[in-house]
Amino acid sequence: MSDPRPVETWLTDMDGVLVHEEEPIPGAAEFVEALKASGKRFLVLTNNSIFTPRDLRARLLGSGIDVPEDCIWTSALATADFLHAQRPQGTAYVVGEAGLTTAMHEVGYVMTDRQPDYVVLGETRTYSFEAITRAIRLIEAGARFIATNPDPSGPSTQGTLPATGSVAALISTATGRQPYYVGKPNPLMMRSALNRLEAHSETTVMVGDRMDTDIVSGLEAGLRTILVQTGSTRPEHVERFPYRATRVVDSIADLVDLAREAAPEA
Repeated sequence: MSDPRPVETWLTDMDGVLVHEEEPIPGAAEFVEALKASGKRFLVLTNNSIFTPRDLRARLLGSGIDVPEDCIWTSALATADFLHAQRPQGTAYVVGEAGLTTAMHEVGYVMTDRQPDYVVLGETRTYSFEAITRAIRLIEAGARFIATNPDPSGPSTQGTLPATGSVAALISTATGRQPYYVGKPNPLMMRSALNRLEAHSETTVMVGDRMDTDIVSGLEAGLRTILVQTGSTRPEHVERFPYRATRVVDSIADLVDLAREAAPEA
């Protein structure tokens, strides 16, 4: 980085930066090991709310990438953190899987479909008409509408799957109520990650593969940003955006040497 400010903390997206589905991206394992050896604090971020950090650690380990459980920050954790700050010990009707329900329980929330404070929508591979209908009726009755992230679709080995944003649009159309999205591109997710690390935006870098989520949320949170060209945003599309990443590289392998630099003395 040409910027004279030191890089003390790293945030990095997961899908498209470290892995494609279950396949590791060349250089990803070396990048994570370099960060661990340097003593720098880091978090791997993902908008995926299906899995717990323990699940994601196991999945990454299966791809040869050893990320500690406490170095994984999901939109589910960010959502639970946000709701705990807004309304401690609240209640919620949750549409989602273990990653979201576990995070909500861990901050002291009670799951209920009886006059909940919130309807919280996350990602699941088994959206049910009954659960969506219940969510619609609870929102109509006054529950506040929260969604973990606005991603409209997600990948699978069989092809595109509808994700949280698509189902949120369905609920919004039925209720006339828009959700508050916690995950990227909301810079709130970056801020919550910084708070978790007790880090400062001035000395933190965000690595991502999407200009419209990773890079813009990092930019709005005051971070330096690095776009890797191994994921969603194609190289020929970069110049279409009205904002720029601090740096653009081919892949995470190009950042291993920078990650190896020792953390500054406290």
